[in-house]
Amino acid sequence: MCKENETVSEHFIDKLIHDDLQAGTYNRDICTRFPPEPNGYLHIGSAYAIHTNYMTAKKFKGKFHLRFDDTNPLKEDMEYVNAIIDDINWLGYSPGDNIFYGSDYSNEIFNAAVALIKKGKAYVCDLSPEEVTAYRGTLTEPGKNSPYRNRSVKDNLDLFTDMKNGIYHSGAKVLRAKIDMGSPNINLRDPVIYRIIHAEHYRTGKTWCIYPMYDFAHPIQDAIEGITHSLCSIEFKDHRPLYEWVMNELSICEAPQQREFGRLNITGVVTSKRYLKQLVAGKYVDGWDDPRLPTIRGLRRRGFTPESIRSFIEEIGLIRHQNMVDIAMLEHSVRQDLKAKVNSIMAVVNPLKVVITNYPENHSECVTIDNNSENDALGKRNVPFTRIVYIEKDDFMEQPSKGFHRLTLHAEVRLKGAYFITCNEVIKDELTGEITELRCTYDPKTKSGTGFTERKVKGTIHWVSAQHGIKADIHMYEKLLMDNDRMKDDSPAWDESINPHSLLIVKDCIVEPFVEKAQPEDKFQFIRHGYFCVDKKYTTNDKLVFNRIVPLKDTWRKNT
Repeated sequence: MCKENETVSEHFIDKLIHDDLQAGTYNRDICTRFPPEPNGYLHIGSAYAIHTNYMTAKKFKGKFHLRFDDTNPLKEDMEYVNAIIDDINWLGYSPGDNIFYGSDYSNEIFNAAVALIKKGKAYVCDLSPEEVTAYRGTLTEPGKNSPYRNRSVKDNLDLFTDMKNGIYHSGAKVLRAKIDMGSPNINLRDPVIYRIIHAEHYRTGKTWCIYPMYDFAHPIQDAIEGITHSLCSIEFKDHRPLYEWVMNELSICEAPQQREFGRLNITGVVTSKRYLKQLVAGKYVDGWDDPRLPTIRGLRRRGFTPESIRSFIEEIGLIRHQNMVDIAMLEHSVRQDLKAKVNSIMAVVNPLKVVITNYPENHSECVTIDNNSENDALGKRNVPFTRIVYIEKDDFMEQPSKGFHRLTLHAEVRLKGAYFITCNEVIKDELTGEITELRCTYDPKTKSGTGFTERKVKGTIHWVSAQHGIKADIHMYEKLLMDNDRMKDDSPAWDESINPHSLLIVKDCIVEPFVEKAQPEDKFQFIRHGYFCVDKKYTTNDKLVFNRIVPLKDTWRKNT
C-alpha cells in the first residue's frame, strides 16, 4: 500500500490509484495484470503495456500478475506461453509465482454465465455468425433483436447445458448477453459471450467444447484474482462499458476498474499482431525473431538490451491517446546503454589489403588498445600487428577530396594504436582498374604509447591483421517499411511497402581476433561502424555472424 507521505507522480493512472487509496476503495493491495493471448510473440507495444502494469504495481507496493488469455483452442500453443514468459523475464518484469491461466477459471466463468441466464440477462441464440453481424446494425443504425432473444430461462439453461455437453457442432449456437440492441455502443448490442469450439485445448484437453469470449472472461478473471486496476491500451475503451456491465450484473464487490492508456506505435515498424503474422507467414522476414521486427525476440536477436527498452519506455512516459514515436528514440536508448558497457574493437567491413614493405615478413607484435575510452574499468587488450593488414576501402583515396584526412598516395596516416604508415604504391586489377592492394612503409619510431611527439598526422584509421583477423558476415539493417508510418487497412500490399534495402548482408568482413571466443548475443562497438551483436541464429562453430544493432549516429531520420 502507498504510505500517506509517499510522493506519487500525478499522471492520470497514478492519480486514479492515489485517489482510490485515499478513499479506501479496496481492502486489498493494488494489483495489476498483463493478459496476453498465447497465439503469437510479444512486441515492443506489449513491452509498453507490461511496463505500465508492472511499474504501476511496483510504485504502489502492490502485485503484478501475468495471466494468459487462453480461451481459444484454435490458436493457442504452449510454445507461445513459454516464449512470453521468457520474454517478460528477460525484459526484467518478472511476475514470480504470479503466473495464471484463464483456462483454469473455466468452471467459474461457466457458472457466471449460468447466473446471467437465471437473471434473464443471457440467452442462447441460433443465428449464424453472419446473421449475428447483420442483426448488429452499424455505427449509425441500431441493431435488431434476435428472434431467439425471448427464450425462457429454462430453455436457455437446457440449451446452454447441451452446448457444454457437446450436443451441437461448432458454431451452431452461441450464448449472448441480453443488454441493448439499440445502444450507440456496438459492444453492448447483445454481445456473444460463449461459443462452441470442438478442438483440443493445450491445457484442458477435451474437457470443454464451449469457450468464453475475451470481453466476458476478462472481468471475471480479474475479479477472481483480486485485480484492482485493469490497465489496457486505448482500443479497449469502447469495451469498458461491457466490462462494467459484467461486474454489475454479477454483483462483484470492490470490482476491478478498467482504465486505458495510449497505444504505442513506432515509425518504420509494424506493431499489429495481425500484420506481423502476415509478414512471417508470407516469408517477407526471417521468422518471428527477425531483427527487423519489433518483436521482443527480434529486438533481442538484433542486440537491443532490456535496459535500453525499459529506458525507451520510461522516456516516452504514459501516453493517453494513440501516439507515433520516432524509431530514433529507441536507437538512442540502446546507444546510451551500450556506449560505456561494451568493448570497442576494430572490424574491416570492406577490406583493402595493405602490405607494409619495410616491416619484417615473419614478425608479429602486439599493440595495446583501450577496450572502451569511456570506461577504464573495461581495461585494455593486446592486438596483433603484422606486415600485412586490412583497412577499409573507403579509408583510401588516390585523388583525395577536400577535407579527406585518411590515407592517400604519398601521404601519412596513423594505424590506430600502432604506427604511422605512408602509401608509396597502388596496385590495381589490370582488367577493371579496381584497387586491390596498397604498398606502404611504416615509421618504427611512431608506435603509439611510446611518447613520440616529433610530428603529427591528421588522420587515424582502424585496421586488422591479415594473419590473425577473423572472418565474419555482417547483417546491416534499415527500417522495414518504405514510408515513415505504420501499416493501415488501406495500405498497399507488402511487396510495395517493404524497404528492399532493409537487410544488407556483407560477407567475409575481417574482425580482430578478440572476437574469436565471442558467444551469441555478445555485443561490441565496431569502431566507426556502430554497435553489433553476435547473431544467435546463424553463428556456428565455423562462422561468426554479426547483426548491426544501430549505427553510431542516427541515420533513419534523414532517410525518411
